[in-house]
Amino acid sequence: MSEEISVAGAYNKGSITFMGMEILVAPGALVPRPETELLGSIAVDVLRAMDLPAPRVVDMCCGAGNLACAIASHIQSVRVWACDLTDGCIGAARRNVVHHGLTDRISVHQGDLFEGVSGLELDGTLDAIVCNPPYISEKRLEGDRRHLVVLEPREAFAAGPYGLSIHMRVVKDALRYLRPGGVLLFEVGLGQDRQVISLLERSKGYEQIRTFANHAGEVRVVLAGARRQA
Repeated sequence: MSEEISVAGAYNKGSITFMGMEILVAPGALVPRPETELLGSIAVDVLRAMDLPAPRVVDMCCGAGNLACAIASHIQSVRVWACDLTDGCIGAARRNVVHHGLTDRISVHQGDLFEGVSGLELDGTLDAIVCNPPYISEKRLEGDRRHLVVLEPREAFAAGPYGLSIHMRVVKDALRYLRPGGVLLFEVGLGQDRQVISLLERSKGYEQIRTFANHAGEVRVVLAGARRQA
């Protein structure tokens, strides 16, 4: 119930704070959660460690554009392509890009995962792909997590019978766009880290797989590097 109240409060207010930034929210796009700040901060740290003159990043399943805006605000030279499927997410993300004056470095694209950027000649050029995908099983959305879709769009949560359908597709398709040594960063649901690691290992296209936990010791982010040529 507390989660429903906070979501309703955010919608009523029209904004929420994410990584110190005011993110505009509206029905039709997921309200950014505090736990996703871990993904954002790790992405910023990793990109800074790469020490590139102009990092190239895709924010896949961008929602309201909170990760894209946060990364661009922390790394002044970054170029971000933000992607999502629904009109609600695209509208919210574009409003936030304008709100923060980032239209010169963030563009927002609509499509089913990488279809949104397939014609932009990004193949093999990305330094990072960040993804906070839907990760709740259909069964749980009909059961103990059904409250989530009372106020927010089902598309923001539903991820097939095991909660991993979007992770599976992104693991497969991201390799087309990442440069060798580029990184894929996922947010994962509680207890999903081992399954996502297994997906990455089975693909044979990734190396140096790492996990990151929150202050409670719960793994919420998985990172993998696109395998370099031998």
